[in-house]
Amino acid sequence: MKVKKKTLLNILLILFVVSFFVTPLGEYSKIALMQLFSFSPEIVRTSDRQKLPSYNWTLKDAEGEFFNFERARGKVVLIDFWASWRLPSLPELKSLQGLYDDYGDRVDFYIITNEEQPPAEAFIQKYGFTFPVTYQYLESESPLPGTEPPRSYLIDAQGYVVVDQKGMADWNTAKVRELLDKVLETPQQQ
Repeated sequence: MKVKKKTLLNILLILFVVSFFVTPLGEYSKIALMQLFSFSPEIVRTSDRQKLPSYNWTLKDAEGEFFNFERARGKVVLIDFWASWRLPSLPELKSLQGLYDDYGDRVDFYIITNEEQPPAEAFIQKYGFTFPVTYQYLESESPLPGTEPPRSYLIDAQGYVVVDQKGMADWNTAKVRELLDKVLETPQQQ
């Protein structure tokens, strides 16, 4: 009888593990685990901060209109590179939404994807995100060192990279909010 219980438990365990790969339960579980183990982004030490070499970077807005990143000069900017097909992007975007809700009027958010507009918009709608989506114009070179999602940057009003986050992070934390408040207090360069 013990062998049968053990066999049944093994089968249940195998089914549970398989469910992570072939059911929505798996996707939700992976996202929950990623959120659980994501932490605030690392802040670049003041002495190690690099200034953006240029703001000359062409991007596209949600209406398909090209614009130059130059319009962000002198502002606090949060840039996030994401892709709907990269699972870690979803929990990070959820954390960015919370930050956008509270800082969207004081910080320029550039939530950037290189995907085509229809699938990106469908993803944004599916999860109820309200931040503006920006699209990469691949003919224009980014002034940032990396754009592979998920990758994020916080740039102060003087153009220094305060956060350079490779991989997923939880942006909606007290640590990030404290940093944003401090960066927003610093007068912009004239």
